[in-house]
Amino acid sequence: MENKNSRLGAYMFLIYTLIYTGFILTNILANKLMQTKLGSFNLAIVYGFGLIILAVLLASFYNHICSNSEKLTEEKWLDQFSIYYLRG
Repeated sequence: MENKNSRLGAYMFLIYTLIYTGFILTNILANKLMQTKLGSFNLAIVYGFGLIILAVLLASFYNHICSNSEKLTEEKWLDQFSIYYLRG
């Protein structure tokens, strides 16, 4: 199960890295675009806060998936234990 969790974490890291790279490249190559006003904020502020929110959401999702996979593993172990040792 750890291998699947590690793979999921790597995919999520790749997704975040690509989005963050877009943020950095936009700041470097098209900094006028980042000065575009969106209400009372500019695009750089909105994009930056979006990155922070995305990081929290990805971390929460990863924690939820990993916690449930451990519970599932424990339940399977308990079922196997009860089949082999308690039911005899």
